[in-house]
Amino acid sequence: MSMGRRHVSEWMGIENGMLVVRPGKVDIGQRISTALAEIAREELTVLRDRIRVAKVKTGSSPDEGTTSGSNSLEQGGLAIRRAAATLRRHAIGLAAEQTGSRPNDWTLTGGILHGPGRNRPVDFLEFAEDMDLRIPLDQDIPPPPARARPASPPMLGIESMAAGSYRFLQDFELPGMLHARAVRPPHARARLLDIRQAVIDELADGGIITVRDGSFIAVAGPREWPVVKAARRVLTSCTWDLEKGLPEIDVDELLAQSKAERMPVLDGRPIPDAPIAPMQPRADCAARYLRPFTMHASLGPSAGLAIRDGKRISIISHSQGIYALRASIAECLGLELENVEITFAPGSGCYGHNGADDAAFDATLVANAIPGKPILLKWTRENEHCWEPFGPPQAVELAARLGEDGRIEGLSAEAIGGTYRGRPSPGPGGAGPARLLANRFRGSPIPAPPAVPNLNKQGGIHRNLDPCYEISETRLVNNLVPDLPHRTSALRCLGAAANIFAIESFMDELAFKLGKDPLSFRRSYLEDPRALAVLDRLGEAMEKAARKLNSDGRGIAYAQYKNEMARVAVGVFVSVADDAAVTLDRAIIVVDAGRIVDLPGLEAQMEGGFLQGASWALHEEVVWNREGIVSSDWDSYPVLRFDNVPEIETIAIDRPDRSSNGAGEASGGPAIAAIVNAVFDATGLRIRRLPLTAEAIRNSALDQEAADG
Repeated sequence: MSMGRRHVSEWMGIENGMLVVRPGKVDIGQRISTALAEIAREELTVLRDRIRVAKVKTGSSPDEGTTSGSNSLEQGGLAIRRAAATLRRHAIGLAAEQTGSRPNDWTLTGGILHGPGRNRPVDFLEFAEDMDLRIPLDQDIPPPPARARPASPPMLGIESMAAGSYRFLQDFELPGMLHARAVRPPHARARLLDIRQAVIDELADGGIITVRDGSFIAVAGPREWPVVKAARRVLTSCTWDLEKGLPEIDVDELLAQSKAERMPVLDGRPIPDAPIAPMQPRADCAARYLRPFTMHASLGPSAGLAIRDGKRISIISHSQGIYALRASIAECLGLELENVEITFAPGSGCYGHNGADDAAFDATLVANAIPGKPILLKWTRENEHCWEPFGPPQAVELAARLGEDGRIEGLSAEAIGGTYRGRPSPGPGGAGPARLLANRFRGSPIPAPPAVPNLNKQGGIHRNLDPCYEISETRLVNNLVPDLPHRTSALRCLGAAANIFAIESFMDELAFKLGKDPLSFRRSYLEDPRALAVLDRLGEAMEKAARKLNSDGRGIAYAQYKNEMARVAVGVFVSVADDAAVTLDRAIIVVDAGRIVDLPGLEAQMEGGFLQGASWALHEEVVWNREGIVSSDWDSYPVLRFDNVPEIETIAIDRPDRSSNGAGEASGGPAIAAIVNAVFDATGLRIRRLPLTAEAIRNSALDQEAADG
């Protein structure tokens, strides 16, 4: 994020004796608001109860792009630190100027300025409140001094969450508000032919308004339950053209048969129109790994709230990219940007590109048709499961050439999968509107845009394709499959989840083939002392835990997210029952994320990432047939349940003299691989396709028996 010509006032202000921090990154439960407030407190030394974090809103908050990629602390935190350090320097300079002293004569501690020429200490916030904060940000600020880590503050808002009084977007109530529900077709290729008008008229008599624009249908009314029932009635009154339905094909076959756009990956980036090196002349070990379509599976279905007042539309959304969404919605409705305002509000269980942007646009369409009324439109559980953008499937093909000494001389890695770039970001040819679900069904439908490669460093399906190990020769290829049967977009970790699962499983396979200990085998390919320290701490903790456990198997994995962010090693102990069900007995996570700002936040991110990785490893897979998505609820799309949450030990290595590294998505990939490796250790079955359900393990055992004769 460029800081050129940016000012302190964009990120902070002083109001009524309070420091107001204005983040550009949104808080979706990752405690980023707490961490950003702590960064400002560290620089300005003011008391925590004198810091307020402002709502993130277009027009008044800095545009820091999308909250994604574990960049909030590295980008938003850096911006806040620069703003606070700049403010401190200018305030001290002004105090020195007023007293005829030197800036070096002044200190700032406990939120109080101390210096010559003053009869009493000066409250920093009171002194700075009258300053013009349109001060250009200092581009080069010294790193914060090493310090003993202070006690972390409670998460902002945790008291009301614990008391049950916190209001998520789904809980909002406004005067005169109408509730709304969208009526979805059976599947993405269906189109509306007719609605029985008698049903629409009868609902209107009961105060229910039906909004129709082509095949987009919604109902709205003053009370929620009648609206829910009305949506069901409207659905049963519709006649649809189902065309040929959805293609019925296995994911592995789909990826193998599809024509992909192939590019070599150099220094973490795909290079278009560049030659791809041929395969290595000899592969001593080769394997193909597969991850299916997966969901965000957010706990609370998405929602959006909108009201149209004249030419102006105000929206409340749990989108993680409110500026891009604003531009896309303004383009859809032919409005000027200043006439569309989006305020972020947390949505229960929200992260990634789930249904948030689409629900906001659904609400906007209804509000546009019913001006003057706040419209709260909620998706149903079935809406969320069937219509959110899925995480694309991905295959990873690995091959290694070994030297005479058994060391890896060369490694080939090919990632094959769909796009993660489905967010409604403006671009040529109406790219923003084309990525909003409702526009595919309106009277003048906008077809889905073609998939384009993500050429960013460590982006898309090539994220973490380049192993963090020291291997002299690597051949890396990005294979983008453009035409998938389902809409896909950003899902936590992007391609790193599949790539780390594959690479860390492969490293285990090689260690087993060579008769090496998995941990020492990995150590032998690492030179980074911080990586080695993480693995060593994991080894110590694993040995200590093993003395107390009676598990069937153990597995480990290591990765550095994007090869430049948090370093994470995961160890897992599992038991496998006679019916092949996997129980997670214990997990150990060791993380080095540089300077720790908020330890509970870091621990929560590590443990949450592990649990999601475990859910991906053991349960999650989108299932569909010709008629539509079958995985429409928690029974047909199971996730990890409380009865299989292991005891988790998180060991955080603080590096107070280093910069803070992004960690939010760093543990998911290693979690998958560690579990898969532990299942192999327990059963002798090397399963390369996710998820490792009991049925998949039993089938693998039968296949192994057949292969053995």
